[in-house]
Amino acid sequence: MNTQLYQPLQGSDLLLMAPELTLVIAVIVMSIVDLLLPRRINRSWIGGMSLTAVLVSLGTVIWTLVDRYQGAIAGHKVGVIELLGGSYRIDDFGLLIKVVLLLGTALVIMISIGHIRESDIQHRGEYYYLLLPAVLGGLVLVSSTDLITLFVGLELLSISSYLLVAIRKRDRRSTEGAYKYIVLGSTASAFILYGMSFLYGMTGTTHLGQIAEALAQNAGQFLPLLYLSLLFLLVGFGFKIAAAPFHAWSPDVYEGAPTPVAAFLSVVSKGAVLALLFRLVFHILFGFQFAGGLGDLSSAGAFINEDLSLILLSIAALSMIVGTTMALRQVKVKRLLALSGVANAGYLLVPLGLNIFQPAAWYSSNFSTFWYYLIAYAFTTIGAFAILAIVCRATEHEELKSFAGLYYKAPWLAVAMTIFVLSLAGIPITAGFFGKLYILLGAVATHALWLAIIMMVTSVISFYVYFGFIRQMFMRDSDSMSHSQTAKAQSFELVSPKGHVGPVSSTRIHVSVASGAVVAFSAVSVIILAIFPNELMTWVNTLLSLANDIYAAS
Repeated sequence: MNTQLYQPLQGSDLLLMAPELTLVIAVIVMSIVDLLLPRRINRSWIGGMSLTAVLVSLGTVIWTLVDRYQGAIAGHKVGVIELLGGSYRIDDFGLLIKVVLLLGTALVIMISIGHIRESDIQHRGEYYYLLLPAVLGGLVLVSSTDLITLFVGLELLSISSYLLVAIRKRDRRSTEGAYKYIVLGSTASAFILYGMSFLYGMTGTTHLGQIAEALAQNAGQFLPLLYLSLLFLLVGFGFKIAAAPFHAWSPDVYEGAPTPVAAFLSVVSKGAVLALLFRLVFHILFGFQFAGGLGDLSSAGAFINEDLSLILLSIAALSMIVGTTMALRQVKVKRLLALSGVANAGYLLVPLGLNIFQPAAWYSSNFSTFWYYLIAYAFTTIGAFAILAIVCRATEHEELKSFAGLYYKAPWLAVAMTIFVLSLAGIPITAGFFGKLYILLGAVATHALWLAIIMMVTSVISFYVYFGFIRQMFMRDSDSMSHSQTAKAQSFELVSPKGHVGPVSSTRIHVSVASGAVVAFSAVSVIILAIFPNELMTWVNTLLSLANDIYAAS
């Protein structure tokens, strides 16, 4: 019997779990105070308290990362810390992903503070403290090394997301989107649970490390069941990250959800599940491939890994193609960004699917590529959703033509949106360009030339998709807007910096301090990531260690 399972948490362990505990305490306090306060008292303070809790949680993660980095630079062995009987792991992999998730959530809350003030959300307090359990589920996901803990985190994230999509009770689109999301999301969770049950049945354990050890001894006997298990898991996770062909729900859900919630689903929910998939592949597949030592490659493990790599890369390629081509004729911005998320899910799957039988090099380089593109995608997408929230509040519709003449009404917003769409398209001098370049170079280095060609072709096609924003902002005026929208606004003559004189809608673009800060911070971050890509990648590679993070003794 493993007595380690019964060891209680120590004070130092609680400190390591400070990011999660901070969010739990904040949710409990906010919900109790919200229930006790009279209805007439304004609940706007809950947004600030939610933001404070997320920033404190982010600060504890960064403090732990810096401490581990300084230890690695000093030559100390920075090991993996396992808690709760080995079911919860504190390592550099999880900490780096948590930075992205918490930073993304903080930006989403700031958009919400500036956006939902005039919206039809009846219970603003509930909205804010539903965001915290959602990101808490994401944090649990990226640190889980046990199927039970993993599923609890996944469902905490999923159920909170269902409620957030349905938070606008009077909006028919929100109700319809939430209904589709709940039904399909529950089906995806059933697929995941069914796949996990096969893993448990084959190995008799729910711990990922022990599953890898058991499969190392008996993989040949369980090949059909193992393939079936992996198939169920990939179907479920494919839905959760909106990868083709499991993406059909995302345009409807994004359109029905409040804009900040759509941003949360695009970045935080997608990023957490992708990180979970990354950890599962390494713990289970690479774990039992090299169970006899880093030099002894299991033939069964190699065979399965080749097939899984092909499946993941095929899903990635299909996601790029479907997401990009379906966005070509899309005029509703939320649906367009949802399809952009489908294509980007494909790009983010590539580092996971690339298969090199040198796992040490594979892990360090491919994870740093994955992390760089994920954080670049986070800043780009959240910034775009922030501007969408600002513009849609002014124009009262969410179509692409709502951006018409934006340069003449709010030049700095137009410039920021240009940075975001160029990054999504992968144009040089943006973070998106370097992220796609690193992924492309990885595909070429592993001789996946077919995938590299698909990446280049879909990137070229996406130029046309994202150029629609630039065309509306810089080459259209109020005449490009719908007749009903133009009739509402009085037009006047405005001299642009280039000397152009023309009718521009008098619709005022009001930018709240919180929303403006999100746009500015995201735009600057996209540029900084593009200026120092190698430095950031080097820092991540220095921090990461295969021996410490993946094959440490459980």
